Amino acid sequence: MSKDQTTGYRYALLVACGLLILAVVWALFASRKPQFVPAVYIKTLKNGHYQMMVSNKPYIVRGVCYNPIPVGQSYDYDWWSDQYKPWMIDGKLMQDMKINTIRVYQPGINPETVKAVIRDLYEKYGIRTLMGHWIGFWEYPCPLYGDRDFQDRISREILDMVNTYKNEPGILGWVLGNENNYSCLGHVNPWSTDEIDLEPDPQKRVKMKTRIYYSYINYLAKEIQSIDKNHPVGLGNGELIGLDAAKEFCPSVDFVASIIYRGKTFGNLFNSLKTTFDKPVLLSEIGADSYDAFRNQEDQNIQAFFLESQWRQIMDNVAKAPKGAGNCLGGVIFEWTDEWWKHNMVDPEKWAVHDTGSNWSNGSYYFDIQAPKNMNMNEEWFGIVALSPDEKEFGLDKRAPRKAYYLLRELWRNPRPAPLKKNSGKGK
Repeated sequence: MSKDQTTGYRYALLVACGLLILAVVWALFASRKPQFVPAVYIKTLKNGHYQMMVSNKPYIVRGVCYNPIPVGQSYDYDWWSDQYKPWMIDGKLMQDMKINTIRVYQPGINPETVKAVIRDLYEKYGIRTLMGHWIGFWEYPCPLYGDRDFQDRISREILDMVNTYKNEPGILGWVLGNENNYSCLGHVNPWSTDEIDLEPDPQKRVKMKTRIYYSYINYLAKEIQSIDKNHPVGLGNGELIGLDAAKEFCPSVDFVASIIYRGKTFGNLFNSLKTTFDKPVLLSEIGADSYDAFRNQEDQNIQAFFLESQWRQIMDNVAKAPKGAGNCLGGVIFEWTDEWWKHNMVDPEKWAVHDTGSNWSNGSYYFDIQAPKNMNMNEEWFGIVALSPDEKEFGLDKRAPRKAYYLLRELWRNPRPAPLKKNSGKGK
């Protein structure tokens, strides 16, 4: 090889190495570029209606509560890290049904697996995630909302959650709590403070608690809004209870995420909310179970009937609906799949049994209220998709969509569904 050839070879090699280095540097830079995060916000229309907007386009939430725990596992199962990726199978079914949102109550412990789920659902199926946090509601012995150390710790958890996931394009918004307001009444997970305990009047004690609780939620909402301008913050509230106090102490939330179990009708809910606490409302947990506790048999017809009635009322009250309150952002069905662990969560042997026992009563679900002791709400049968543990599909309990799945699919595919058929509300 001549001297000129050697020089040319070395020059070409240097150029190739330089281009390779530039390519590597560019790849690293590109991988670190922040992804485009669609702006989600709620606007007030000229007629006073509220409308959620995503990338400047109207967005009605067609959602399901999502907690795909396999048969035989309990509430603490880390499904986010499940090797069989249940969200991939479920995502296909959801996409076919026109679901656009899942609601989760709190992220998993590993941020990378959580991000993977959010991205898979959004990028492959166009499904966004409404991310929640329990706000310490289920901590033992009770959520200490009047304790500064407790508040500081929970605040750090929530703000860390927001900072971790706020730049994920698949995030729709944040929901603070679920039915935590019931703890102020002493119904579920009661708490108190030394000062409250000294007050002899029970009603005044409740007022003191609601002031503390809603003021804390207001603080969290403002802190979140200061670090995330792209996603609205919702107050997870059981029914409309306490919202008169929220109006005074929690004005900073962007919407109310209300958990409602009123059977086939929401009654005056939308107009009542407009009067009590004029904020847009997302019905963040609604539904009906598919088990007839009186006849002791599954009844998919009654579940479908109730859910159809509920959804039609939602659509009657979204923005630009001709006669409704115009303050509804959509709804989230409880829930996607049955939870076999729920009736007796302390006994592992029961987690693989589809229990037909009931934990509570609700007369609004009148079809089986004559069950023994009126215990008619079957927590393990709320899924619009049943699980078949004896049949495996891609390593998962086989999914078996119920009648409610197909009925909602038709409603959500058709922007102008036919009128509701008359039905006595009794199963067949």
